[in-house]
Amino acid sequence: MKPAADVPAATGGQPPAPDGFAEWRMAARALLKAGVPPEAADWGRADGGDLFSGAPGAAGADDHGAAPSSSPSSPTAPPGPAARIPRALMDMLQSAACFRAPDRWAFLYRVLWRWTHGEHDVQSPADPDGARLHGMVKAVRREEHDMHAYIRFRERPPEAGDPRFVAWFEPRHDVLPQVAEHFIARMGKRSWMIATPEASVLWDGATLHHAGPLMAGPAALEDQGEALWLTYYRSIFNPARVNAQLMQSHIPSRFWKNLPEGAIVPSLVSQAELGARKIGQVATVGRRGGATIPISAEAAQPEREQPSRLDECRRCELWQYATQAVGGEGEAHSPIMIVGEQPGDQEDLAGKPFVGPAGQLLDRVFAQAGVDRKTIYLTNAVKHFKWEPRGKRRLHKTPVQREIEACHYWLEKELAEVRPKVIVAMGATALKSIMRKGTVTLKDFLGKPVRVDGCWVITIYHPSYVLRVPDEAAKHEAFSVMVEGMKLAHGLLAQSEAD
Repeated sequence: MKPAADVPAATGGQPPAPDGFAEWRMAARALLKAGVPPEAADWGRADGGDLFSGAPGAAGADDHGAAPSSSPSSPTAPPGPAARIPRALMDMLQSAACFRAPDRWAFLYRVLWRWTHGEHDVQSPADPDGARLHGMVKAVRREEHDMHAYIRFRERPPEAGDPRFVAWFEPRHDVLPQVAEHFIARMGKRSWMIATPEASVLWDGATLHHAGPLMAGPAALEDQGEALWLTYYRSIFNPARVNAQLMQSHIPSRFWKNLPEGAIVPSLVSQAELGARKIGQVATVGRRGGATIPISAEAAQPEREQPSRLDECRRCELWQYATQAVGGEGEAHSPIMIVGEQPGDQEDLAGKPFVGPAGQLLDRVFAQAGVDRKTIYLTNAVKHFKWEPRGKRRLHKTPVQREIEACHYWLEKELAEVRPKVIVAMGATALKSIMRKGTVTLKDFLGKPVRVDGCWVITIYHPSYVLRVPDEAAKHEAFSVMVEGMKLAHGLLAQSEAD
């Protein structure tokens, strides 16, 4: 800063800019005491000089002997008393001091000068300087939050010594000291280091050390456990539900390059866009081990190769595209079994039958028919969700006969275990599976009970059909058919018990 007319010049030429808020605060106090206005102070950086190298006892020097300089031709105001500012403004100035801007020290001094000269609206966002001050504080606090959220520590091998954990970050503002306090509380006595292009901090478990740049970049970091983390990340990445724009909005792109998973996310997103989303899961998750049983050779298969659990079923290709198999649920020995077509999108995710919109409509049917759902056994003819992509949604696709036949193996097991007296077939797929005949039609059996293998079978509409009907009159009629079918099922049950 240049010497003022009544302030002796600092030795060694123009002094450098303050090295942090503490030095700026001391210099600002000296300038205020000397009455140097903002436009007369030069906060620029130059080689040589010392901000606090003024002659002791010189006019304008504060109690530390600091004599900040100003322009020889610039007017100075009469010296004033020591500045008294509120704690809130001091906190804002300290936060804004971390904001990287060429004129930050000059700007902060202008705010301080205006406040001490009665312009208290400088702290208001409505004031131009106040608006900038609030914006700087907001940006700094946001950068602190981002460092808390996106710093990733890599663990070094024990034989490498301290620090045990190392992280690299590229902050936009000088917030490293504040962030270090956060991680001291979080990491306890474990040693760690955070390196940035400008500075580094090291915690030895008891003391925080500040240093200059100690790393060239994240390439210097090694973590043996990172490969395990990337394997886990790949396994939970579901391309069927990827939303690249949402991912970028949650984590700004500048942070991805320093995250371990940032190296593989672009390829995973590309695979999803190129067709991986069609199968719902990546091959390493979807293709679980298990024996594929050809339908035509089913009778020749040894008993040991028959799948013992539903989630091991590979009898058709639907297992590759579903999240999981969905079995039946309800009263284990219910006299009434209701068979639907297949699980829907929500059932596929939850692993339970009839929990989505179709299940909600079915509950209404139960209520109208006076049936307690807890006394019924609910299942589907096909146990895996068959779907096709439609934008970001997975839309139901009707199973073909070979898929119905393949899954009849599981329906037979359920029939043998539950041993119902009445079966309610909801829709054509359920009817084809129960009748073991692909040519049967819904209209031929709708509302007409028939005997199959000693059981009464009553056919009604599937709830999803009722939901799809656009005409309200037709919708009401289809709903009534379902209600009457449920009542008929209970009537057939009473008849069977009487016989």
